[in-house]
Amino acid sequence: MRILKSNPYLSLFNTFLVDSPLPANINYFYGFGSLLGLVLVIQLVTGIFLAMHYTPNIEYAFNSVEHIMRDVNNGWLIRYAHANGASFFFLCVYIHIARGLYYGSFNKPRVELWSVGVTIFILMMAAAFLGYVLPWGQMSFWAACVITNFFSAIPYLGPDLVEFIWGGFSVDNPTLNRFFSLHFLIPFIIAALACAHLIALHLHGSNNPLGLNSNIDKLPFHPYFTSKDLVGFAIFGIIFSYFIFFQPNLLGHPDNYIEANPLVTPAHIVPEWYFLPFYGILRSIPNKLFGVITMFVAIVVLYILPFLPVSIIRSSYFRPIWTPFIWLFFFNFLLLGWIGSKPAEDPYILIGTLSTIYYFSSLLIIFPLITFIENILFFVSSNNNKRKLTS
Repeated sequence: MRILKSNPYLSLFNTFLVDSPLPANINYFYGFGSLLGLVLVIQLVTGIFLAMHYTPNIEYAFNSVEHIMRDVNNGWLIRYAHANGASFFFLCVYIHIARGLYYGSFNKPRVELWSVGVTIFILMMAAAFLGYVLPWGQMSFWAACVITNFFSAIPYLGPDLVEFIWGGFSVDNPTLNRFFSLHFLIPFIIAALACAHLIALHLHGSNNPLGLNSNIDKLPFHPYFTSKDLVGFAIFGIIFSYFIFFQPNLLGHPDNYIEANPLVTPAHIVPEWYFLPFYGILRSIPNKLFGVITMFVAIVVLYILPFLPVSIIRSSYFRPIWTPFIWLFFFNFLLLGWIGSKPAEDPYILIGTLSTIYYFSSLLIIFPLITFIENILFFVSSNNNKRKLTS
């Protein structure tokens, strides 16, 4: 331990991962940040090994994936770990964001922490979409066609922008090459931002479930919280291994095991499950341009949450008005995911429209209004208590 503190290089590791003081009452939900770091390492390592055997050419891409699965030693394991790792990455990040919303971790002074986290989330979605195209199966090809065509709705620049993304006049070999290059690059940017996220976390320290000042009740990260993280890693490893070895294709689409054919359109084009809530928002708007804008705004709106009215009491534990609405927001988000997996027809369009309205109303109207009301009630209650004490 003395070496960790005295060595100029190891002291940084000691500051962030050994002696870092954390609130004594944080629970297992705070371990999802560490889980995300673990999954990021898995994705980086497996992605590098897959890139060694993958061929970014429309004539060979599908067969190169099959070659990895059948001929490369343990290639099936690497590919299934990478494919399922993407789903687990998003599962962990959705829980991580939900925990931040529930416990008020997005409030000031943690603006930098929240903003970097939202940026990582956006880059994750970009990397996941690019990676989904690489196997060059039926769903990969048609998802690339549908998603990239959304940019054509941009006035004046739309068609030229789509051709720039494609590298030509259709989704073809230049498109696949560009997507492969970006898919390989973005995870390293995410890794750099994850380090920035960790640094931002240490600027003001971790929040805690009670949302109270915990400066007088803190414990070092090791061994008190590393033991909690190891429990989380063990549970994650068991569930992750089950999917890899027993249900590797459960979270994927069977059409993606058919080689891409531009002449045959799938009956129902569906993105991966982690895109479905935002895909549901897109499909709920009849106007193409407005739908694309709404889908992107649904993600970008997370940036402004710290700048809306800040509650004096952070945690949902002590906010009886806020708590049912935050749970309703979570349920509504799951409902949007369900709508995104359904055909674009009634009654799914109507339900999706109402859910989209509630999604934005919650973030921009309901939550700030509840915060304002709760702050007034807090001041009234505090003043009444002071009068009782002085009388």
